[in-house]
Amino acid sequence: MRSLLVVSGILFGLIAVARAEETGNPTAGEEVFRKCQACHSLEPARRTVGPTLRGVIGRAAGSIEGYPYSVAMKRSGLFWSPDALEKFLADPSHFVPGTKMIFTGLRRPEDRANVIAYLEQSATASAAGQTQPAQASTANAATPPSTPAPQSQTAAANTQPATGGTQPAYAASVRYTLRSGIAEGRMVFIGFGGDIDGVVNPNLTAHQGDTVQITLINGEGAEHDIVFPDQKIASQHVVGKGASTTIAFAVPTLGEFVYFCSLPGHREAGMQGKLTVSARAPSPEAAVASGRDITNDPSLVPAPIQRSGPAHVVVELNTVELEGRLADGTTYQYWTFNRTVPGPMIRVRVGDTVEVHLKNDADSSMIHSVDFHAATGPGGGATYTQTDPGEEKVLEFKALSPGLFVYHCATPMVAHHIANGMYGLILVEPEGGLPPVDHEFYVMEGEIYTQGVFGQKGSQEFSVEKLLHESAEYVVFNGAVDALTSQHPMRVKTGETVRIFFGVGGPNYTSSFHVIGEIFDKVYPFADILSPPLKNVQTVTVPAGGAAIVEFKVEVPGRYLLVDHALSRLERGLIGFILAEGEPRPDIYNPHSTAAAAGH
Repeated sequence: MRSLLVVSGILFGLIAVARAEETGNPTAGEEVFRKCQACHSLEPARRTVGPTLRGVIGRAAGSIEGYPYSVAMKRSGLFWSPDALEKFLADPSHFVPGTKMIFTGLRRPEDRANVIAYLEQSATASAAGQTQPAQASTANAATPPSTPAPQSQTAAANTQPATGGTQPAYAASVRYTLRSGIAEGRMVFIGFGGDIDGVVNPNLTAHQGDTVQITLINGEGAEHDIVFPDQKIASQHVVGKGASTTIAFAVPTLGEFVYFCSLPGHREAGMQGKLTVSARAPSPEAAVASGRDITNDPSLVPAPIQRSGPAHVVVELNTVELEGRLADGTTYQYWTFNRTVPGPMIRVRVGDTVEVHLKNDADSSMIHSVDFHAATGPGGGATYTQTDPGEEKVLEFKALSPGLFVYHCATPMVAHHIANGMYGLILVEPEGGLPPVDHEFYVMEGEIYTQGVFGQKGSQEFSVEKLLHESAEYVVFNGAVDALTSQHPMRVKTGETVRIFFGVGGPNYTSSFHVIGEIFDKVYPFADILSPPLKNVQTVTVPAGGAAIVEFKVEVPGRYLLVDHALSRLERGLIGFILAEGEPRPDIYNPHSTAAAAGH
């Protein structure tokens, strides 16, 4: 009997160890789930590319009402137990033949165990959370508009330290949104979004030298305004419920300053708060999120081609999915060519044979591909380069037409892959090349569709709803909010000539590309480099999936701003700097007054 008990104990212990090994680590599973977030959410009733995975374990397959499952999934008869989910994650198309899911599976057993553990833990936490009382709200006010203004985002546009004078940035460096409402029986301002969300009469903060932008939303229908008397700034009145207005001003002076509503009796009724302006920290290092830097330096342009005849050119493109830094304190799951957004600029000559090796990283969760607008053939190459994780495809095409062309991933949903960063430019030089210039830069505009609002901190998920409604939270140059400001400003000297290879990855917006304070001496519209260029152009229109080349000579020193003249996009992060050094040119540009708090 004693021996039997010993043997039973050993068997029980072995089974327990085996189950422990199979159970997985929820913390590690959360990291694995980042790959799943491209298509799935854990929020209830929230549909992205795929159905919500909240409560998936213990649910019948194909059971979420309203989601367009494949016929195969609806007829599978599956019940999502941990064992069934493990088999499905190992090889979805083998386990459910005919599934429309293009994910090729998690190859490592530990990844499958860990993500299942995370899904189980999330379901348990969600169920427990439903039994807890909701936290008391700090204010009771009308529901704000469904599309909030950008919140409390420290922008990169103001990168120079304060000098004691009023030197405003073109884009605000600090943004707040307040709405009027009723709390504790009195009229108040209520913070909306960011760190001040729900706070009554919040203490607003800024650093000396910042440009502060305040948006006021009418939350309950009474007439209001907002006044900063020490800064000599007052907003327009907002009368109707949901109406809004915005003001901006520089804060060159340290101290504490009041703001209030100037309507009779409103300040006394409670509509008053404080703005605190403090010195900027001496450390030059800005706080950044933990994501990798995915931005592409605009100066990384291949050298002009010197040879006179065609050649065989080999191009290596690696598709890599990674958590990248989108803004200070904000990260996003990017899909990239060669770990940057945009992907590398490619330069060939007309008549060249281009041999493309597309390798999909083994840790990718998605199939990827490449479509070259410079290629003549079905799909621009995408038809033949649909590449599973860990695999490689090779494509050759002849560069028949000179010009500047977009390339991008073309795996369904194509717009999703592009919005996540999978685009770049290829220049096909004409015979004889392009005229020489002093500087060439590579700039692309793209949209990012996050579930969280602009400026929200932490890791941001993709939103298919916003993509399909063409409502981007972020619009950026070269992959991130501050890519061409604090990270990679373009530096030139007066008297030098500049050429910008500009493209729009999209996937949706058309750009009105403009450099504030410059006139393009030459523009090659639609990147047509065989026709004579347009001259003396202020703004050039570039469609999604299109490109243009602009050239100009820098005459006056200072900071020039790259923008899309659909200027609301500046509030979504779209701005770049050209910093020009040199002697003043009062014969060309001679201000007779000091700078004021203006948009430029």
